[in-house]
Amino acid sequence: MKIEIWSDVVCPFCYIGKRKLENALEQFQPKEDVEILWHSFQLDPSAKREEGKDIYDHLAEKYGQDREWALNVNSNLVENAKKVGLDYHFERVIPANTFDAHRMIHLAAAHGLQGKAEERYFAAYFTEGRNLGDPSALAELGVEIGLDGEEVKRTLESSDYADAVRGDIEEAESLGINAVPFFVFNRKYAISGAQPTHLFLETLQKVAEEEKAAA
Repeated sequence: MKIEIWSDVVCPFCYIGKRKLENALEQFQPKEDVEILWHSFQLDPSAKREEGKDIYDHLAEKYGQDREWALNVNSNLVENAKKVGLDYHFERVIPANTFDAHRMIHLAAAHGLQGKAEERYFAAYFTEGRNLGDPSALAELGVEIGLDGEEVKRTLESSDYADAVRGDIEEAESLGINAVPFFVFNRKYAISGAQPTHLFLETLQKVAEEEKAAA
């Protein structure tokens, strides 16, 4: 079984959805037969860090709301994250463009480390307040998960994997995906958003039964 996930590493629902899928997989057998492939998606391709503005200011501006609204929205997200064991600290979050982070995740995929890269970058952004728009931070995190430091440096200084990132985004558009997380099972079933764990489990079981019947 193949699960493809379109996601952005600065998307709070994507990290929550990741945990919910993982919780479903813990209840599913044989989970070893499930292959997970992550695809790039950018919530805001024009995003950049602006001095003096935090994530609350960015959200308020983006949605035409005030800062109090943004604080309340993120407070609710913190509580939802806690329910799946995640520790969000929006007061530490540094708004950033994620294009290079996605290039690094493609590099990690080439070495069988894509899942580790996704988890590390999510945690770095939402829990630790690392700047995912900073090449030095991306490099440090890449080395942490087992990538070669020199290869990481060369990749960040080049345009390697840029076409792969754009290809993922274009494929999302062709499939009508305009919000993430978006989970596709065997290119037949889809789950949009951080849905309840039981829905992921039901879909896993349904796809497994169909594969068994077709064998």
